[in-house]
Amino acid sequence: MTIAFNSFKPLLMLGAAALLAGCAASPAPTAPPVAMQDAHLRVNLFRGATNLPLLVAIDKGFMRERKISIAIQNTPDSDQQRAGLAAGRFEIAHAAVDNALAMVEAAREDVIIVSGGDGSMNEFIVRGNINSIAEMRGKVLAVDAPNTAYGLAAKKILKNNNLLEGRDYTVRAVGGSTARAAALMANPELAGGMLNPPFAFMVKEKGLKSLGTQFSLVGSYQATGAFVMRKWATANAGVLERYLAAYIEGQRYAMNPANRAEMVNLLAERFKLSPAVAEGTYLALMTTGSGMAPDARLSIDGFKNVLAIRAEMENMWGGKPPAPDKYLDLSYYERAVRQAK
Repeated sequence: MTIAFNSFKPLLMLGAAALLAGCAASPAPTAPPVAMQDAHLRVNLFRGATNLPLLVAIDKGFMRERKISIAIQNTPDSDQQRAGLAAGRFEIAHAAVDNALAMVEAAREDVIIVSGGDGSMNEFIVRGNINSIAEMRGKVLAVDAPNTAYGLAAKKILKNNNLLEGRDYTVRAVGGSTARAAALMANPELAGGMLNPPFAFMVKEKGLKSLGTQFSLVGSYQATGAFVMRKWATANAGVLERYLAAYIEGQRYAMNPANRAEMVNLLAERFKLSPAVAEGTYLALMTTGSGMAPDARLSIDGFKNVLAIRAEMENMWGGKPPAPDKYLDLSYYERAVRQAK
């Protein structure tokens, strides 16, 4: 904050020397800097490459520099994640931000989205004998949950191809990306579903194929982001800002082309990937629009599309999406960006 002082020329002419002498003799007292307090955060997320910035922030000591220790919890599905955040079993969730919308609108929980992350690297994956989205007619779509995030995006893609749930295909909830990839490979009854890296690459090595990226099929989309309970954020603003600053630094480090080989190796080691899958995963993370967003900034256009898809596919808000402001509080993020190195 800049404080402007009025200048009084006569006073300065008459008393400048005295004023300067006084200032030199009696310097204004300054408040000592406030020491950061140690903080321990439980962070809940889906296992996958979208967590690379957080892994980097931990491995490179960005969290430690801000006196934050992290306990990572992997969730099997979005239902358990939403219930866990509401129950206080962890402080921060990273997942498709449509899950935060579901908490607000369906569960009436006071949740806020505090940052972005990526623009959805999902691909519409199908069995090898399916050559077009139209061939999903009469088939079973695998989803995490049928009424949130990528499940809604998949149903929107099918609707754009004149296929409606219940009339032309059925939906089966099988869990998050890890479970969904395993189910698609093991169960021939499941014809297709949305998968992100590295799982999309892994199943394609096993004979499944992609009919296109979510980005190409439904446009800009705000996928992974961080969301928290508003009450917790208000009571722990400084900790949340420190966490986000370290996360932003992790995103910057991961996206720096100079660190490409290191990041590919990290992905291969953490997720037990072949060199080709690790390389493909990193390139997907770096893809403009659908990959990681610089500084983990939330895409307002992408978030508006999330709202529009939910309004259409769930027939919410009379089919007219609301303004984004109700679900966002990016003030913590904006302060964190200024802190990040």
